[in-house]
Amino acid sequence: MPSKHQHFQDPEVGCCGKYFLFGFNIVFWVLGALFLAIGLWAWGEKGVLSNISALTDLGGLDPVWLFVVVGGVMSVLGFAGCIGALRENTFLLKFFSVFLGLIFFLELATGILAFVFKDWIRDQLNLFINSNVKAYRDDIDLQNLIDFAQEYWSCCGARGPSDWNLNIYFNCTDLNPSRERCGVPFSCCVRDPAEDVLNTQCGYDIRLKLELEQQGSIYTKGCVGQFEKWLQDNLIVVAGVLVAIALLQIFGICLAQNLVNDIKAVKANWVTHGDGYKLLNKQHFEKQWLILTVFEGSAGNTASELSSEGPGWNPTA
Repeated sequence: MPSKHQHFQDPEVGCCGKYFLFGFNIVFWVLGALFLAIGLWAWGEKGVLSNISALTDLGGLDPVWLFVVVGGVMSVLGFAGCIGALRENTFLLKFFSVFLGLIFFLELATGILAFVFKDWIRDQLNLFINSNVKAYRDDIDLQNLIDFAQEYWSCCGARGPSDWNLNIYFNCTDLNPSRERCGVPFSCCVRDPAEDVLNTQCGYDIRLKLELEQQGSIYTKGCVGQFEKWLQDNLIVVAGVLVAIALLQIFGICLAQNLVNDIKAVKANWVTHGDGYKLLNKQHFEKQWLILTVFEGSAGNTASELSSEGPGWNPTA
């Protein structure tokens, strides 16, 4: 007669979830370290690392901050998730989950506040852009960022070309000796497709002309309005990207928490002795056996043997 096998299976850590979380985070760890290295290299090239006070001297935003902050956060998250999954370290996995959860709720709160307080966000964005317009010539990275934004969104200034009057090099005061007086950066100019060479002086003296005369030469719309229009035109794409990021974060949190629960379930069946060995808990042996094989022909003998050895057996003996 065929034998009947009854298996009592202990909890175990799922290999698929463990190594998927490990691989997912090692990519983030490497990318974060790369961003952080680029940011520190850029600061080194600008002499910021030898003069830390230069970080606060700039009136506008230093774009290198984006690389340093994003790279730092990605590196910390990637390290915690990667090592936590590989070493089955519940502290690092919990840290990964909590940190990622905080980022998720901050993003969610920012989105809600931006939707509810649209006018206030618009005003703050105007102030932010104008503060960077003032510092346009103070930092080459900020200058390149502003030029890129104005070319990409076909705009000039926060509300219009007149915002460049806030910059000491472009204002129209009589005391301004700059050649760029009453002008705008070249990124405000309407590019001629036939031009092979970029004309960096195309914005000189342009604001001395009437607004109607300016329209054929430079962009007359502000970047805040153009940015809002771009968001409305690409709403589905932007929303899809944000939802994908949110789902990725939620998936990472769930995966880490599931791994923590698996590790706790496995540890619950083990006790640590003074010599460092880990053995199955005695209570586990008294209540169930990992594999119990009962042969039909000798069911009585097997039962008597198990009853005499099972509950009374000392695993530490």
